[in-house]
Amino acid sequence: MARIIFSDGKELQDLPAVQGRLARLGITLRHWPAPTERRAQELLDKKSLSDTEKEELLGFVQNRFEELKREKGYQTRDMVVIHEDIPGLADMLGKFDKIHTHSDDEVRYILAGSGYFGFVEPDGGQFLLEVNGGDYINVPANAEHWFEMRGCTRCKAVRYFIDTSGWTPHYTGRNREIAEAAATA
Repeated sequence: MARIIFSDGKELQDLPAVQGRLARLGITLRHWPAPTERRAQELLDKKSLSDTEKEELLGFVQNRFEELKREKGYQTRDMVVIHEDIPGLADMLGKFDKIHTHSDDEVRYILAGSGYFGFVEPDGGQFLLEVNGGDYINVPANAEHWFEMRGCTRCKAVRYFIDTSGWTPHYTGRNREIAEAAATA
């Protein structure tokens, strides 16, 4: 379940309170349990997936895609599988660990593993949001944020798009101020 970690190391773990804090920035957080079918669990437990296996896993959450198409107008989705043996992983993740914005919403449904979104508040303050299996997040267009793994080595997530070109990061040049110690508290 998602939790917010503030720069002073304090945490917020109560889901309604976390959702309320994120809503101030226009961010939507929901908790949708990951699929529990035996085959889905087999796929979630694998380190890497073939394209065919990714499509199979996406089939287990097709109902979410249909709901989001009706609700938000998403046109397509894909599966991102991150694991420690991906060639060039550090460079790939390095594109998103600097504060940036997107011209479209950034939407992820975490099926397995975890990661951290960092956010910049209107007053310049910053905090981290740890997301885990079952967490759905919609970061609105133009929200200042970053994403990192922070010691996690694996993540399987569905990404939803209205237009994939809207996911190009636009770096703001602002520095991250969250200390490493805050995320491990």
